[in-house]
Amino acid sequence: MWLLVGAIVPVVMWLGLLLVPWHPWSTREHLEADPPACVGLDDVTVLIPARNEADVIGTTLRALQAQGNGLQVIVIDDQSADSTASVASSYPGVRVISGAPLPEGWAGKLWALEQGRLQVRTPLTLLLDADIELRPGMLATLLLHKQREQRQFVSIMADLRRTSFWDRLLLPAFVYYFKLLYPFALSNSPSRWVAAGAGGCILVDTAMLDRIGGFGRLRDALIDDCALARQVKRAGGRTWIGLSRDVVSLRPYGSFASIHGMVARSAFTQLGYSTTVLLLVTVLFLWAYGVPLVLLGAPQLWPWAWLALGAMMLGYLPMLRYYRMPLWWALLLPLGAGLYLGMTWSSALRYWRGVRSQWKGRVYRADA
Repeated sequence: MWLLVGAIVPVVMWLGLLLVPWHPWSTREHLEADPPACVGLDDVTVLIPARNEADVIGTTLRALQAQGNGLQVIVIDDQSADSTASVASSYPGVRVISGAPLPEGWAGKLWALEQGRLQVRTPLTLLLDADIELRPGMLATLLLHKQREQRQFVSIMADLRRTSFWDRLLLPAFVYYFKLLYPFALSNSPSRWVAAGAGGCILVDTAMLDRIGGFGRLRDALIDDCALARQVKRAGGRTWIGLSRDVVSLRPYGSFASIHGMVARSAFTQLGYSTTVLLLVTVLFLWAYGVPLVLLGAPQLWPWAWLALGAMMLGYLPMLRYYRMPLWWALLLPLGAGLYLGMTWSSALRYWRGVRSQWKGRVYRADA
């Protein structure tokens, strides 16, 4: 009896995920470059926080110059130890600000953005990571979408590079889990219960940034994109988040270690540093992914096992299809889930050892 109940639970979980009305597995919220005949960019200032990004920032700046005329670009060199500043300053029309030392209580990216925000004089601000390439026409498409949807905040989840087995196994799943955690349909609704942002590419009203008090309101946030979206919603603004294949991350991962570093720096933060939530997530993952596999060893429960596995993989297929990957990668979803659970525990262990996060040579202490 109890074995049957244990078999039914993952079936209910996966079928329930497929049937909830907001469809968190769907890729319907997406925006691809569809450039109009003419759109002025004079109203936009791009802020690019950059720390040791000499190898990619040139590509980012060339892509911005291809978007059109009138765009203002400010690069905030965040105490780089490489040639980031000189590379950026070699591009015509790019203004480079030497970032001040990081004050106590600030996250590095947010401190850089705050210094740049004080220099913005245009109605719109584009927050762009130094490793993000916008394909031709993407900024114009963003502007028109923002105007059409009447949003004060529009963000795009970048297309992460997939050049290795580990990239293909884990990076589409990273986007998939983000969408499960922050369903885009709910985030794009007026509800303030869910607010999601993708920090690599955010177009926001400059007046809205002023209204919320700039980046000082979220100065120590490590998941700064969602924190900013939350502040915009609290201030009465409307947000929108979607996917795009024309907003491309240039950062190479390639290895499990590099992906682990990216995930572990904020996974436990995502859980609010709660051991209870971590244990609940662990039980949830083991039940959802592990139990159906275990049940394959019990022939009398095969129908339930295959139904759970089928529903599990069916929900992942839209993500694979969107990123133009072979659908058989869905068979490896349980493996990816197990690795993500392990990376979350790794993030928690770091925190318990006193490291809240570490990135780009900076360590944020858990007791800070």
